[in-house]
Amino acid sequence: MRSALALFLVSQIFAGLVASKNKPNFVFVLADDLSHFDVGCYGGQAITPRMDGLAKQGMRFTNCFQAAPTCSPTRHNLYTGQSPVKTGAYPNHTFVNPGTQSIAHYLKPLGYRVALSGKTHIKPRSAFPFEYLNQGSNPDFEAIETFIKSCQQEGTPFCLFVTSNEPHAPWDKGDPSQYSASDIQLPYTFVDTPETRDAMVRYFAETTYFDGQVGQALDLISNYDLVDDTLFIASTEQGSSLPFAKWTLYDAGLHTGFIARWPGKIEPGSVCKALIEYADVVPTFIEAAGGVPAPVLDGKSLLPLFARQTVAHKKYVFSEMTTRGIINAPDHFGIRSIRSLKYKYIWNFTPEVKFENVVTIPEDTKWGEAQVFNSWKRKAEYDPDAAEKVRRYHFRPEEELYFIEEDYHEWNSLASNPEYADIKKRLRSELLAWMEANGDQGQQTELEADLRHSRNSPKQ
Repeated sequence: MRSALALFLVSQIFAGLVASKNKPNFVFVLADDLSHFDVGCYGGQAITPRMDGLAKQGMRFTNCFQAAPTCSPTRHNLYTGQSPVKTGAYPNHTFVNPGTQSIAHYLKPLGYRVALSGKTHIKPRSAFPFEYLNQGSNPDFEAIETFIKSCQQEGTPFCLFVTSNEPHAPWDKGDPSQYSASDIQLPYTFVDTPETRDAMVRYFAETTYFDGQVGQALDLISNYDLVDDTLFIASTEQGSSLPFAKWTLYDAGLHTGFIARWPGKIEPGSVCKALIEYADVVPTFIEAAGGVPAPVLDGKSLLPLFARQTVAHKKYVFSEMTTRGIINAPDHFGIRSIRSLKYKYIWNFTPEVKFENVVTIPEDTKWGEAQVFNSWKRKAEYDPDAAEKVRRYHFRPEEELYFIEEDYHEWNSLASNPEYADIKKRLRSELLAWMEANGDQGQQTELEADLRHSRNSPKQ
């Protein structure tokens, strides 16, 4: 009897999410190159009181993933709700195919104003008809406040993306004195050098700076008495631009923090372990606004998870990496992956090619990421552990398979282990089916990637 009552109450809550007379506002705050495991509420070392507080007020997702570990494909995926290859926006510094629609196209007919303030990295503007609230790479909170005030005066619901440029390298914002280089615990995959620790200090300082931007957005919503009427989400985007994170399909480059608050709709302090991805945001906002998600969308609404109507969401999430459009990267080094809750399978198309990017630029460079990796290479001359980590970053086997539950750092590949042959076969089959469904021709798609660079994009 009690379980039946609980189920009824949950169904009522879910029904309320989609049938409310007062349409909710949406605020999505996005970091730039922040590893989720560095955030305080995810067990990280960075000082992030505003995100930690948000997690106590809402739901913290522990298995949110991105379609790509680079900025431009990620943002195109977030705003369109479609895979990067399907829309054509799969290299970095890219653009979507003609006719592609974004969240603005879906929400405006439902009565919404849709705005973005901060970093864009999307093209062409015709596919993303936001109200752009500033021309810089960081949020303009004065312009945001003016926008919110205008919407409130009009009685118009809004969807607002607050997109930071932090903590993107070179990590020159925030207060490094809050952190001690000697006390920082380095990830297992890192080589311990003074340059690594210095970079981590500056990166953590800028992470704290970003947390302050989250706080500014939260305060504006509170100051205008919109907390109860607003679905507020903060997310960390792809991982940091340190080795084995951004530009790779390891979890450090794909696994993202995702915290959602919606008073009365989301239980405070709750945790969701379901597999979700950025493509789920567009259908979530559409459904919460009273619309019906378009069939072309690859995502699924998160509303059942918010209401605790279910604890499952997706069986797999898929990701891609294309080196075209990345500084110092080799031509046509394509990578694809499939992730379940327990396993990760990675397919490297050209294992014979040395994997490089901005991280691996030689000495005497302005790129802080490269200074770190160059310190690793110097240590590798006499330290076997450093030598192995440098080698592992540069050279990848064609297939990698990891049991994530026991090997979070994805260091011990099981791809050649006969005991896991069936798992590898199943995951590879699912990956190939997903690629075919999205028009991904593997290496042929990689060879065409340069045609998708922003320099070839249509006029705005």
